[in-house]
Amino acid sequence: MSHIHETAIVSSDATLGEGVSIWHHTVVRENVKIGDNCVIGGNVYLDEGVVIGNNVKIQNNACVYRKAIIEDGVFIGPGAMIINDKVPRAVTPDGKLKDADEWECGTVTVKRGAAIGAGSIILPDITIGERAMTGAGAVVTKDVADKMLVVGNPAKEHGNAPDA
Repeated sequence: MSHIHETAIVSSDATLGEGVSIWHHTVVRENVKIGDNCVIGGNVYLDEGVVIGNNVKIQNNACVYRKAIIEDGVFIGPGAMIINDKVPRAVTPDGKLKDADEWECGTVTVKRGAAIGAGSIILPDITIGERAMTGAGAVVTKDVADKMLVVGNPAKEHGNAPDA
């Protein structure tokens, strides 16, 4: 049985699996797909079309933007940001407000069992490998190999991810 807090905003076009919990003030946009047994913390933002596997935990204040693919068993720490635009601009070069068709979104894929540390920022066109981990506050600018730990700004390899 799923639990959706009364202050959460969940689009009627979103697809939720069995046993999903969505907490306070969270926004789940159109065409989001959330697998079974996921916990989505408070004040989380899931942008249009995000795909989330089974048994995923997304902690408070995290943002996951369009075109992100989050596989099974992923942990996303508090305040983490998975972003989709390397060159964000509100306006075109001639000063007109950009519309949705003028954004060039990249994809972020977070593979099975990976962990995104608190406050990490994952740039677009990145793959985080299976059971890999980003340290708290890491700014990830390139792919992370399976079972690798990355830390820092920009994130650099720091050995193997702890296996818990």
